[in-house]
Amino acid sequence: MNLIDGKKISEDIKLEIASEVEKIKASGGKVPHLAAILVGNDGGSLTYVGHKVKSCEQVGFKSTLLHFEDANAVTEDFLLSKIDELNKNNDIDGFIVQLPLPKHISDQKVIEAIDPKKDVDGFHPTNVGRMIIGLPAYVSATPAGIIDLLDRYKIETAGKNCVVIGRSNIVGRPVSVLMSQKGKDATVTIVHSRTKNVKEICLQADIIIAAIGSPEFVKGDMVKNGAVVIDVGTTRVKSDQTKSGWKLTGDVNFDEVAPKCSFITPVPGGVGPMTIVSLLKNTLLAAQGKIYKK
Repeated sequence: MNLIDGKKISEDIKLEIASEVEKIKASGGKVPHLAAILVGNDGGSLTYVGHKVKSCEQVGFKSTLLHFEDANAVTEDFLLSKIDELNKNNDIDGFIVQLPLPKHISDQKVIEAIDPKKDVDGFHPTNVGRMIIGLPAYVSATPAGIIDLLDRYKIETAGKNCVVIGRSNIVGRPVSVLMSQKGKDATVTIVHSRTKNVKEICLQADIIIAAIGSPEFVKGDMVKNGAVVIDVGTTRVKSDQTKSGWKLTGDVNFDEVAPKCSFITPVPGGVGPMTIVSLLKNTLLAAQGKIYKK
């Protein structure tokens, strides 16, 4: 069993991005600038945005955080006006609005208000559509990170049976498309909450990508020997073994599944670190005008 070290790969990619930024600076170019909007004080979102700001510093990007702490005071119209300002700000190459948003604000309306050329999260329908038909696009961060891990560990995907567990617009659907496209060439099956024979389908899989948000859903008897397992899940569960009283748990029962795998991602330290570097990669592409011409 080989452990896929997302932390190490993400650090390698950060060094590559930092090297690109140095070249941009040396040639008198504009330093990439990533902005983030955060509404409210959700613990997970605060941590995640904090990591993004720190990562920007590590690679030499400029970063801007617009944090509106009182979520109830932020109207949908106010947020849309802030997005419009960032769309028109030529110094900002890309920006994200941290999800989830408060219930009185429509996630979809906000996503669609972002200029696709600055949508480095890859959530705008324009970028999703371009990705699906194989045009250059900002690919959403977690799916892009998964593909990077498979590439860097030289895991064979062509002709392999890949089962994606979960059909979210953020992970399940886009990663299923990416795995089936030319260059990856996997045969992809999506299973979800209405699928009747999940275990039987998973037992046919050479590659399992678990993104269902259900702790330890994938058990040892669902995985064939030699399979590659990518665990996207990160759920906080209570634990008496940690000081904080909780631990991050994936969608895979690691102790049962790992002994059967050729490769497996741990939680934490697998897919998670790749998500932020994918965002940085998209921001670099935006700054260089490589997806949409400037």
